[in-house]
Amino acid sequence: MKGTIVVNVGRCQGCKTCELACAVEHSQTQKLAEAIHETPPPASRVSVEQGAGFAVPLQCRQCEDAPCVAVCPTHALHRTDQESPVIIDQDLCVGCHACVLACPFGVIRMDRSSRAIIKCDQCFHRIEKGELPACVAACPVKALEFKSLDDVSREKRGAFLTTFEPSKDRT
Repeated sequence: MKGTIVVNVGRCQGCKTCELACAVEHSQTQKLAEAIHETPPPASRVSVEQGAGFAVPLQCRQCEDAPCVAVCPTHALHRTDQESPVIIDQDLCVGCHACVLACPFGVIRMDRSSRAIIKCDQCFHRIEKGELPACVAACPVKALEFKSLDDVSREKRGAFLTTFEPSKDRT
């Protein structure tokens, strides 16, 4: 299923379970007990940021017209098709930082152990198998959901219609 990760900020408790699940998913062993001993240590592609009285997990928003893809000089950042997430080919990345500067959400960063960047790929390999991204599957309070773009649009239209109060004076 193609879609996007949707965050319900009101539910997020800032527990960082999504960060841990992401790091383990992108580790060499994909097992927590072994991943904590890996060198280099696995890195999360999501980060939970604290606001004034709230927490929010931040990860790549998979922009439709992704500026990171447009500025990548080696085409290391790309999509396999129009609706797929932006993914990175680590072997092509030269660490020029152009994508880091272009990202409007500040969620692309350099990997501490290599010259390449790291970013959320929505666990593309899991989605292809019909599984949820690791951060979504791990969230204990369901603050993260993976939804189709049609479902997101439908919910936004529904929310607008329930709050819309047409003028009583229609002259």
